Amino acid sequence: MKNTQAMEKSGGFAPRQGFTLWFTGLPCSGKTTVSKIVEQELRDRGLSVESLDGDEVRQNLSKDLGFSKEDRDKHIFRVGFVAKLLSRNGVATLAAFISPYRSVRDRLRSEINNFIEIYVKCPLEVCMQRDIKGMYKKAIAGEIQNFTGISDPYEEPLNPEIVLETDKETPTESAQKVIQKLESLKLVPKVSELVTYTAEEEEKVKNRLKALGYL
Repeated sequence: MKNTQAMEKSGGFAPRQGFTLWFTGLPCSGKTTVSKIVEQELRDRGLSVESLDGDEVRQNLSKDLGFSKEDRDKHIFRVGFVAKLLSRNGVATLAAFISPYRSVRDRLRSEINNFIEIYVKCPLEVCMQRDIKGMYKKAIAGEIQNFTGISDPYEEPLNPEIVLETDKETPTESAQKVIQKLESLKLVPKVSELVTYTAEEEEKVKNRLKALGYL
């Protein structure tokens, strides 16, 4: 596995390297919101991107699993395996999952190339205020078992590559921190490095395509 810290120091850059952004944090901490902004920015910069998130992945990948610790671990390992395959084939992969157990995330780090752990840090009380589905209230009332932050623990990352404080930052500010880190690791091109065309150059290209019969 390539170590992201070592890459940062060496300054090396291999275009279109795959990587996995692993967003972890309490329910309603802002993982999905930030990851969607990052996803769009990566697409705008011409990267191949795949997003693994929430209900759709569980429905298609882990329909046979429940929410016990053992089943949740299995689910995250399955998601990690998909991320591993995507990353090693040059895809920028975004995974936004609570993934509350440190040992599971550490195992993913050891197996996935260019694994970047992003701790979406947010106080429990703020997460509860954001909970429009009322999941926290149900968990407190005992209607939902094994709920992270209430009846099940969340183990904070010890050395994440990125920490986002979503109670203090806007989603856009948090997303920008992620992009800046990826730029420093030489995993994505800076905007200044992207090929751009003037209006005159675009017109020449269009005229050439018309002459060739493509337009």
